[in-house]
Amino acid sequence: MLNAVDLFCGSGGVTQGLRAGGWRVVVACDNDPVASSTYRINHKATNFVEGDIQSGDTVDAIVQSVDGNKIHLVVICAPCQPFSSQNRYRGNDKREQLIIRALAVVARVKPALVFFENVPGLASPAYRNIVTEVHLELKELGYFVSEPIVRDAADFGVPQRRRRCIMLAAKSPAALAAFADADVSCDPKTVYSAIADLPKLQSGQVSEEDHLHRARKHQPIAIERLRHIPHNGGSRSSLPAHLELSCHKGKATSFSDVYGRMAWQRVAPTLTTGCTDLTRGRFAHPEQDRAITMREAARLQTFPDRYQFMGQPGQISRQIGNAVPPAMIQAFVPAFEAALSVGPI
Repeated sequence: MLNAVDLFCGSGGVTQGLRAGGWRVVVACDNDPVASSTYRINHKATNFVEGDIQSGDTVDAIVQSVDGNKIHLVVICAPCQPFSSQNRYRGNDKREQLIIRALAVVARVKPALVFFENVPGLASPAYRNIVTEVHLELKELGYFVSEPIVRDAADFGVPQRRRRCIMLAAKSPAALAAFADADVSCDPKTVYSAIADLPKLQSGQVSEEDHLHRARKHQPIAIERLRHIPHNGGSRSSLPAHLELSCHKGKATSFSDVYGRMAWQRVAPTLTTGCTDLTRGRFAHPEQDRAITMREAARLQTFPDRYQFMGQPGQISRQIGNAVPPAMIQAFVPAFEAALSVGPI
């Protein structure tokens, strides 16, 4: 069986995708206590290290937990907020260094492959210094590193538009070429295919069968606004003047997705940590007068219904919005295996 280490694992999207692809995740690490609780309850066979990757003790614990197993892949999904275009501290955020600090694990574990996943901002000129440092450190460790490229999770069976930056490090150029040549794209999936079968809910209702299928309780004015927004992809541009938010008056193109509805036959917009909040993006149900539920968000991120999330609703929405879609990682499994097939490992 092929073995992996999952760094910055959060609630476990990468691990879920690798396991679905037949891999074993030997060790995972994160420092968020609530996400760590979610990870532990879903991946009990994985050694879990809760700690800061910048700590030598945390790196030691990860290495000890590997317990001599050959590691074929280390996945580094460092926090994306430092590289986001909406980060007010962009270019001066200490979290930018986390992706580099994680290489201390690579140096000790010596995997055959290292896979990086992050927001598209990492591939921008603003962070060329970070990417260059990653390349240089990995080169010293004996790896060849691909240039960052931006791909959309919708191309990998995720019913969501989610552009991501990816890079791969391997021990030979042939392995990088094999990874790049592997055809891992999948047929697109729609919002309808993901959530249409779930029970209908009104504002404030909770499914008796599924506590994550819980509709937020909206204020009457929010319900009134939603009633004026056309089903299946409508936007706040349809609101009569008396229902417009004062901050939106005269700003048709500013925050235009707020109060918008998803469209059944399209992919969902990028889910964020506020994915169950009407005021944070195009997160209204295609037909029902409410925001999407945590269950609907989890499905749009391709988590199976059996997956358990710990914490309060706001904490769960945050975990879902921050997650790497499992289906995207599962789709990459053949490409990882193609890279491993040409070695050296």
